Amino acid sequence: MDNVDPMTLPLLIVDAANVVGSVPDGWWRDRRAAAERLRDHLVPYAADGVPGLLDGPLDIVLVVEGRARGVEPVDGVRIVAAPGEGDDTIADLARSAAGRRCVVVTADRGLRHRVGAYGAECAGPRTVRPA
Repeated sequence: MDNVDPMTLPLLIVDAANVVGSVPDGWWRDRRAAAERLRDHLVPYAADGVPGLLDGPLDIVLVVEGRARGVEPVDGVRIVAAPGEGDDTIADLARSAAGRRCVVVTADRGLRHRVGAYGAECAGPRTVRPA
């Protein structure tokens, strides 16, 4: 994605807490490590897109909160550490994405409603993290 302005790409916002929590794999023992595994799993989507949802390249933002803060970004996945509730940060990101395609990955019904009001599409956790 060299020389590509990420602000021109479709935006994929991933609710880390919700997606990580969708698979009972022991994530609760180390929330930060679980978020890092998710981050690393998202990397190929940055170039290739999400099958059946978005063609690549994508601008991917992983929103972390609580004990998952401190996760570092990697090539292809930006990290936004929510200062409070992750849902508020995700809603703010969706609102600021006006004018570009935005998909929020979460199963949280309330959050889906909030971001939908800003024109964002929504997809479930299995879209990026099959069980």
